Amino acid sequence: MPDTAELSILTDDGVRLAGEQAGTGPPIVLLHGLTATRGYVVMGSRALERAGHRVVAYDARGHGRSTAAPDPGAYGYECLARDLEALLDTLGLERAVLAGASMGAHTAIRFALRHPERVAGLGLITPSFDPDLHITPTTFAEWDALARGLREGGVEGFVDAYDFSELPARWRDTVEKVVRQRLAAHEHPDAVAAALEVVPRSRPFEDIDELAGIQVPAVVIASRNEADPGHPLAVGQRYAQAIPGARLRVEDPGQSPMAWQGGQLSKALLELVASV
Repeated sequence: MPDTAELSILTDDGVRLAGEQAGTGPPIVLLHGLTATRGYVVMGSRALERAGHRVVAYDARGHGRSTAAPDPGAYGYECLARDLEALLDTLGLERAVLAGASMGAHTAIRFALRHPERVAGLGLITPSFDPDLHITPTTFAEWDALARGLREGGVEGFVDAYDFSELPARWRDTVEKVVRQRLAAHEHPDAVAAALEVVPRSRPFEDIDELAGIQVPAVVIASRNEADPGHPLAVGQRYAQAIPGARLRVEDPGQSPMAWQGGQLSKALLELVASV
Protein backbone atom coordinates (compact mmCIF):
# COMPACT_ATOMS: atom_id res chain seq x y z
CA MET A 1 0.00 0.00 0.00
CA PRO A 2 1.47 3.43 -0.91
CA ASP A 3 2.65 5.51 2.04
CA THR A 4 0.61 8.59 2.93
CA ALA A 5 2.37 11.93 3.33
CA GLU A 6 0.84 14.86 5.20
CA LEU A 7 0.44 18.19 3.41
CA SER A 8 0.27 21.77 4.64
CA ILE A 9 -0.71 24.39 2.04
CA LEU A 10 -0.72 28.15 2.69
CA THR A 11 -3.37 30.12 0.77
CA ASP A 12 -3.18 33.72 -0.41
CA ASP A 13 -5.21 34.95 2.58
CA GLY A 14 -3.28 33.04 5.21
CA VAL A 15 -5.41 29.92 5.62
CA ARG A 16 -3.39 26.77 6.30
CA LEU A 17 -4.94 23.81 4.42
CA ALA A 18 -4.29 20.38 5.92
CA GLY A 19 -4.11 17.49 3.50
CA GLU A 20 -2.44 14.28 2.47
CA GLN A 21 -1.22 12.49 -0.63
CA ALA A 22 -0.39 8.92 -1.50
CA GLY A 23 0.66 6.98 -4.57
CA THR A 24 2.41 7.94 -7.77
CA GLY A 25 1.19 8.48 -11.30
CA PRO A 26 -1.44 10.75 -12.86
CA PRO A 27 -2.86 12.99 -10.12
CA ILE A 28 -6.41 12.94 -8.79
CA VAL A 29 -7.48 15.63 -6.32
CA LEU A 30 -10.38 14.87 -3.96
CA LEU A 31 -12.63 17.67 -2.68
CA HIS A 32 -15.16 16.98 0.08
CA GLY A 33 -18.58 18.44 0.84
CA LEU A 34 -19.83 21.03 3.32
CA THR A 35 -19.36 19.91 6.98
CA ALA A 36 -17.28 16.91 5.85
CA THR A 37 -13.52 16.32 5.81
CA ARG A 38 -11.08 14.85 3.32
CA GLY A 39 -11.91 11.31 4.39
CA TYR A 40 -15.47 11.62 3.11
CA VAL A 41 -14.97 11.59 -0.65
CA VAL A 42 -14.02 7.99 -1.45
CA MET A 43 -14.77 6.88 2.12
CA GLY A 44 -11.35 5.44 2.86
CA SER A 45 -11.04 3.39 -0.34
CA ARG A 46 -7.44 3.07 -1.59
CA ALA A 47 -8.39 1.71 -5.01
CA LEU A 48 -7.20 4.84 -6.80
CA GLU A 49 -3.70 4.61 -5.34
CA ARG A 50 -3.51 0.86 -6.00
CA ALA A 51 -4.47 1.52 -9.62
CA GLY A 52 -1.43 3.75 -10.09
CA HIS A 53 -2.58 7.27 -9.28
CA ARG A 54 -1.25 10.05 -7.10
CA VAL A 55 -4.22 10.87 -4.87
CA VAL A 56 -4.34 14.23 -3.10
CA ALA A 57 -7.04 15.06 -0.55
CA TYR A 58 -7.37 18.09 1.68
CA ASP A 59 -9.69 19.68 4.23
CA ALA A 60 -11.46 22.76 2.90
CA ARG A 61 -10.86 26.02 4.75
CA GLY A 62 -12.38 25.92 8.22
CA HIS A 63 -13.00 22.17 8.00
CA GLY A 64 -11.16 19.26 9.57
CA ARG A 65 -7.65 20.31 10.51
CA SER A 66 -7.48 23.29 8.14
CA THR A 67 -7.51 26.70 9.80
CA ALA A 68 -10.40 29.15 9.75
CA ALA A 69 -10.66 31.95 7.21
CA PRO A 70 -9.57 35.35 8.57
CA ASP A 71 -12.94 36.75 7.49
CA PRO A 72 -16.08 34.78 8.48
CA GLY A 73 -17.54 35.64 5.08
CA ALA A 74 -14.61 34.13 3.14
CA TYR A 75 -16.02 30.66 2.53
CA GLY A 76 -17.67 31.16 -0.86
CA TYR A 77 -16.72 29.41 -4.07
CA GLU A 78 -14.35 32.16 -5.17
CA CYS A 79 -12.24 31.46 -2.07
CA LEU A 80 -12.61 27.67 -2.35
CA ALA A 81 -11.46 27.72 -5.99
CA ARG A 82 -8.44 29.88 -5.10
CA ASP A 83 -7.53 27.37 -2.39
CA LEU A 84 -7.59 24.60 -4.99
CA GLU A 85 -5.32 26.67 -7.22
CA ALA A 86 -2.92 27.22 -4.31
CA LEU A 87 -2.80 23.49 -3.67
CA LEU A 88 -2.06 22.65 -7.31
CA ASP A 89 0.61 25.34 -7.50
CA THR A 90 2.31 24.29 -4.27
CA LEU A 91 2.42 20.64 -5.34
CA GLY A 92 3.58 21.51 -8.86
CA LEU A 93 0.53 19.94 -10.49
CA GLU A 94 -0.04 21.59 -13.85
CA ARG A 95 -3.10 19.44 -14.60
CA ALA A 96 -5.17 16.97 -12.58
CA VAL A 97 -8.42 15.07 -12.48
CA LEU A 98 -10.73 16.68 -9.93
CA ALA A 99 -13.26 14.57 -8.02
CA GLY A 100 -15.54 16.48 -5.68
CA ALA A 101 -18.63 15.76 -3.61
CA SER A 102 -21.40 18.37 -3.30
CA MET A 103 -19.52 21.56 -2.29
CA GLY A 104 -16.39 19.91 -3.67
CA ALA A 105 -18.13 19.24 -6.99
CA HIS A 106 -19.20 22.87 -7.26
CA THR A 107 -15.68 24.03 -6.40
CA ALA A 108 -14.25 21.78 -9.12
CA ILE A 109 -16.70 23.18 -11.67
CA ARG A 110 -15.90 26.78 -10.79
CA PHE A 111 -12.19 26.03 -11.10
CA ALA A 112 -12.65 24.15 -14.39
CA LEU A 113 -14.62 27.02 -15.94
CA ARG A 114 -11.88 29.51 -15.06
CA HIS A 115 -8.80 27.33 -15.52
CA PRO A 116 -9.74 24.70 -18.13
CA GLU A 117 -6.11 24.07 -19.03
CA ARG A 118 -5.46 22.71 -15.54
CA VAL A 119 -8.27 20.15 -15.44
CA ALA A 120 -7.89 16.73 -17.07
CA GLY A 121 -11.27 15.33 -16.02
CA LEU A 122 -14.15 15.89 -13.62
CA GLY A 123 -15.85 13.50 -11.22
CA LEU A 124 -18.91 15.34 -9.92
CA ILE A 125 -20.44 13.51 -6.96
CA THR A 126 -23.97 14.46 -5.85
CA PRO A 127 -24.01 18.08 -7.02
CA SER A 128 -26.85 20.08 -5.51
CA PHE A 129 -26.47 23.69 -6.69
CA ASP A 130 -29.37 24.70 -8.92
CA PRO A 131 -28.68 28.02 -10.67
CA ASP A 132 -32.40 28.39 -11.41
CA LEU A 133 -33.53 27.98 -7.80
CA HIS A 134 -36.01 30.68 -6.83
CA ILE A 135 -34.64 32.43 -3.75
CA THR A 136 -37.15 33.32 -1.04
CA PRO A 137 -36.72 34.68 2.52
CA THR A 138 -36.78 31.09 3.83
CA THR A 139 -34.53 29.43 1.23
CA PHE A 140 -31.54 29.25 3.56
CA ALA A 141 -33.41 28.85 6.86
CA GLU A 142 -32.39 25.21 7.34
CA TRP A 143 -28.72 26.00 6.73
CA ASP A 144 -28.86 28.91 9.17
CA ALA A 145 -30.52 26.67 11.78
CA LEU A 146 -27.72 24.11 11.42
CA ALA A 147 -25.11 26.85 11.76
CA ARG A 148 -26.82 28.22 14.85
CA GLY A 149 -27.14 24.75 16.35
CA LEU A 150 -23.46 23.99 15.79
CA ARG A 151 -22.33 27.36 17.11
CA GLU A 152 -24.48 27.23 20.24
CA GLY A 153 -24.62 23.51 21.00
CA GLY A 154 -21.72 21.85 19.22
CA VAL A 155 -22.29 18.44 17.63
CA GLU A 156 -25.47 17.84 19.64
CA GLY A 157 -26.84 21.22 18.66
CA PHE A 158 -26.21 20.45 15.00
CA VAL A 159 -27.85 17.03 15.29
CA ASP A 160 -30.88 18.56 17.03
CA ALA A 161 -31.28 21.01 14.13
CA TYR A 162 -30.84 18.32 11.45
CA ASP A 163 -34.06 16.96 9.96
CA PHE A 164 -33.67 13.20 9.72
CA SER A 165 -37.37 12.65 9.07
CA GLU A 166 -36.94 12.97 5.29
CA LEU A 167 -34.77 9.85 5.22
CA PRO A 168 -36.09 6.28 4.94
CA ALA A 169 -36.25 4.74 8.43
CA ARG A 170 -33.69 2.05 7.57
CA TRP A 171 -30.98 4.68 6.93
CA ARG A 172 -31.66 7.21 9.68
CA ASP A 173 -29.43 5.65 12.36
CA THR A 174 -26.55 5.24 9.91
CA VAL A 175 -26.82 8.81 8.65
CA GLU A 176 -27.00 10.22 12.18
CA LYS A 177 -23.91 8.22 13.18
CA VAL A 178 -21.97 9.55 10.16
CA VAL A 179 -23.13 13.11 10.82
CA ARG A 180 -21.84 12.89 14.40
CA GLN A 181 -18.50 11.47 13.23
CA ARG A 182 -18.09 14.17 10.59
CA LEU A 183 -18.88 17.02 12.95
CA ALA A 184 -16.59 15.69 15.67
CA ALA A 185 -13.62 15.78 13.26
CA HIS A 186 -13.47 19.59 13.01
CA GLU A 187 -10.92 21.56 14.99
CA HIS A 188 -12.76 24.86 14.36
CA PRO A 189 -16.53 24.27 14.63
CA ASP A 190 -17.29 28.00 14.57
CA ALA A 191 -15.60 28.15 11.17
CA VAL A 192 -17.80 25.30 9.92
CA ALA A 193 -20.82 27.22 11.21
CA ALA A 194 -19.69 30.26 9.21
CA ALA A 195 -19.29 28.08 6.13
CA LEU A 196 -22.83 26.77 6.63
CA GLU A 197 -24.07 30.34 6.36
CA VAL A 198 -21.91 31.34 3.39
CA VAL A 199 -21.54 28.34 1.06
CA PRO A 200 -25.25 27.76 0.32
CA ARG A 201 -25.58 31.44 -0.62
CA SER A 202 -22.54 31.33 -2.91
CA ARG A 203 -22.89 30.62 -6.63
CA PRO A 204 -20.18 28.52 -8.34
CA PHE A 205 -21.59 29.55 -11.72
CA GLU A 206 -24.54 31.61 -12.92
CA ASP A 207 -26.25 29.61 -15.66
CA ILE A 208 -26.52 25.88 -16.43
CA ASP A 209 -25.51 26.62 -20.02
CA GLU A 210 -22.02 27.54 -18.78
CA LEU A 211 -21.38 23.84 -18.24
CA ALA A 212 -21.33 23.38 -22.02
CA GLY A 213 -17.90 25.01 -21.87
CA ILE A 214 -16.42 22.04 -20.02
CA GLN A 215 -14.48 20.09 -22.63
CA VAL A 216 -12.90 17.29 -20.60
CA PRO A 217 -14.21 13.81 -19.76
CA ALA A 218 -16.73 13.96 -16.91
CA VAL A 219 -18.89 11.65 -14.86
CA VAL A 220 -21.79 12.78 -12.68
CA ILE A 221 -22.60 10.47 -9.79
CA ALA A 222 -26.08 11.25 -8.52
CA SER A 223 -28.33 9.79 -5.83
CA ARG A 224 -31.99 8.93 -5.83
CA ASN A 225 -34.10 11.39 -3.87
CA GLU A 226 -35.48 8.97 -1.27
CA ALA A 227 -31.97 8.20 0.02
CA ASP A 228 -30.38 11.62 -0.37
CA PRO A 229 -33.02 14.38 -0.68
CA GLY A 230 -30.43 17.09 -0.12
CA HIS A 231 -28.81 16.25 -3.47
CA PRO A 232 -31.73 15.98 -5.91
CA LEU A 233 -31.42 13.48 -8.74
CA ALA A 234 -32.82 16.06 -11.14
CA VAL A 235 -29.86 18.37 -10.49
CA GLY A 236 -27.37 15.62 -11.29
CA GLN A 237 -29.29 14.80 -14.45
CA ARG A 238 -29.18 18.44 -15.56
CA TYR A 239 -25.41 18.61 -15.01
CA ALA A 240 -24.86 15.42 -17.01
CA GLN A 241 -27.02 16.74 -19.85
CA ALA A 242 -25.29 20.14 -19.89
CA ILE A 243 -21.67 18.89 -19.90
CA PRO A 244 -20.73 17.57 -23.35
CA GLY A 245 -20.20 13.80 -23.27
CA ALA A 246 -20.69 13.48 -19.51
CA ARG A 247 -21.84 10.13 -18.16
CA LEU A 248 -24.49 9.83 -15.44
CA ARG A 249 -24.20 7.12 -12.79
CA VAL A 250 -26.98 6.40 -10.28
CA GLU A 251 -27.43 3.51 -7.85
CA ASP A 252 -30.07 0.88 -8.57
CA PRO A 253 -33.50 1.50 -6.99
CA GLY A 254 -33.55 0.49 -3.33
CA GLN A 255 -29.76 0.45 -2.99
CA SER A 256 -27.72 2.84 -0.87
CA PRO A 257 -26.23 5.73 -2.89
CA MET A 258 -23.06 5.07 -4.85
CA ALA A 259 -21.63 8.19 -3.20
CA TRP A 260 -21.71 6.33 0.14
CA GLN A 261 -19.80 3.32 -1.22
CA GLY A 262 -16.09 4.06 -1.55
CA GLY A 263 -15.31 0.99 -3.66
CA GLN A 264 -18.08 1.60 -6.18
CA LEU A 265 -17.31 5.29 -6.30
CA SER A 266 -13.62 4.63 -6.91
CA LYS A 267 -14.52 2.22 -9.69
CA ALA A 268 -16.56 4.94 -11.42
CA LEU A 269 -13.67 7.40 -11.04
CA LEU A 270 -11.21 4.88 -12.47
CA GLU A 271 -13.49 4.50 -15.50
CA LEU A 272 -13.33 8.28 -15.85
CA VAL A 273 -9.54 8.50 -15.66
CA ALA A 274 -9.23 5.66 -18.15
CA SER A 275 -10.99 7.89 -20.67
CA VAL A 276 -8.64 10.74 -19.78
